[in-house]
Amino acid sequence: MCRLFGFRSVIESQVHKSLIDADNAILHQSGFHSDGWGVAYYVAKSPHVIKSIHQAQKDSLFHRVSGLVASQTVLAHIRKATQGEKTILNTHPFQHGHWTFVHNGNLKGFKRNRSKLMELVSPILRRFILGDTDSEWLFYLLLSHLARRVPLHAAGCSLRDLFDSLKDGMTELTEVLGPYLSDNEGPNDENYFTFILTDGTSMVGLQGGKTMYYSTYKSTCSEADRCPSYNTSCEHASQNGFVNHFLLSSEPIQGENIWQPVGNGNMIGVDWNMKLMTDSFVDGSPLKT
Repeated sequence: MCRLFGFRSVIESQVHKSLIDADNAILHQSGFHSDGWGVAYYVAKSPHVIKSIHQAQKDSLFHRVSGLVASQTVLAHIRKATQGEKTILNTHPFQHGHWTFVHNGNLKGFKRNRSKLMELVSPILRRFILGDTDSEWLFYLLLSHLARRVPLHAAGCSLRDLFDSLKDGMTELTEVLGPYLSDNEGPNDENYFTFILTDGTSMVGLQGGKTMYYSTYKSTCSEADRCPSYNTSCEHASQNGFVNHFLLSSEPIQGENIWQPVGNGNMIGVDWNMKLMTDSFVDGSPLKT
């Protein structure tokens, strides 16, 4: 399966350590996930997406991009293909307007049910599906439900609208394909729905069977003396729901950040104001092993 990484911060920051330098950086995971990589970073609220079908560990472009990227919002993906050819069109992150999306999982029976599933995507959005991977289709299913609540081009989508849209989309998905498997080590051809979605301001992760961890504070901040936004919440769990940084990852990345697991079926995210919220996807109960 794939590996995911998401980053949101109140200040523009480099993510070189998380992508390359740390012992468990996403670069090192590409040794087992060699079917391409992609990085989306936001500049002036607009996403810049760079993708490649090459293994990140051996791709000089990945090293260059990871070393240069400084942003308040970054999304990264290392691909291990389960469905869809090894092409740029099937490589994550997927983008529509200012929305970007990465998925670690599989939609069981996607090819067999493709025509039926396509009917669930808004006709306006259906024409933007260019590849043949289940992950891109899932992205547009979720956007179809979000578009029923808010204009997709509008800035500052609330987490409540995001959470409710994701739950509606996932409920519709499980009605066709069945529940997800709550076993990270289970067969790759089962249903797994773990993903990250962002518009550059709000960011949400859903744990749908494949592991996901989050971090909102550090054991100690090596930049505390020179960071203009430093406060005590940077080194302690938030007591008021507001955080200065928010990270999501398939595995904990070694370093200063304190990582905690996202529970099965749980959603977690921050809004445009960096307020942390959680919710649960309860209608698609996981299939136990």
